[in-house]
Amino acid sequence: MREPADAAARAPELVEEIRPYLATDGATEIHDLGCGTGSMARWLAAQLTGPQRWVLYDRDAELLTVAAAEPPDEASDGAPVTIETRRRDITRLDPEELAGAALITASALLDMMTAEQLHRLVATCAGAGCAALITLSVTGRVDLTPVDPLDQCVAAAFNAHQRRTTGAGRLLGPDAVSAAVDSFTRLGLDVEVRPSPWRLGRGHTVLTAEWLTGWLGAACEQRPELGAATHSYARRRLADAAAGRLSVTVHHQDLLARPR
Repeated sequence: MREPADAAARAPELVEEIRPYLATDGATEIHDLGCGTGSMARWLAAQLTGPQRWVLYDRDAELLTVAAAEPPDEASDGAPVTIETRRRDITRLDPEELAGAALITASALLDMMTAEQLHRLVATCAGAGCAALITLSVTGRVDLTPVDPLDQCVAAAFNAHQRRTTGAGRLLGPDAVSAAVDSFTRLGLDVEVRPSPWRLGRGHTVLTAEWLTGWLGAACEQRPELGAATHSYARRRLADAAAGRLSVTVHHQDLLARPR
């Protein structure tokens, strides 16, 4: 459901920056970490030229099955695109698995990691000696129109949920991009960051309602006392979403790290 919104949000100028890393002889090898259903490969492969070989990593076997069943069609110049799937915990990748990569990608990933997991992943990417394009990390900022007095209260509770402590440790949530920039920079890579906001409106009523339900659910899980206070708020907001009256901007950032 979110794939078209993701595609519209990602920063196209960073795609232009990775073109020098494409192979000039043979296929460009691209490794996609935490690939999910493969939406990043379907979006990016069609914008690049030349033959491509994608290696898709995820720890969820069902998602890898979907990704394998719905591969990218072809490159923008009609060159073939092939994929391979690998079931892995990407926070514990063997660096040798990334050998030969010209580009590493990931999407909607960093904010779900702890600081330790992120630093380990960054070190693995830096060790591969290639560029890394990581898109759609949340920033913690959400703008809803029309404005409601409860918007900021719900947003704060959601952000706290994004930073909650799990069995693996405290999640980075909206702090992930700045942590990744620091880590890549310390390891000697140049980093560019660009905004990549979701803009949901009249043409996204179903996705807006689905996002709003999840946003509210996470906020109330973090602060159960919000449940009663947001009952009528949820009803109003969902009615506005269904009628196309609600516009939502969910702010994200895309990051490109490159060896100097």
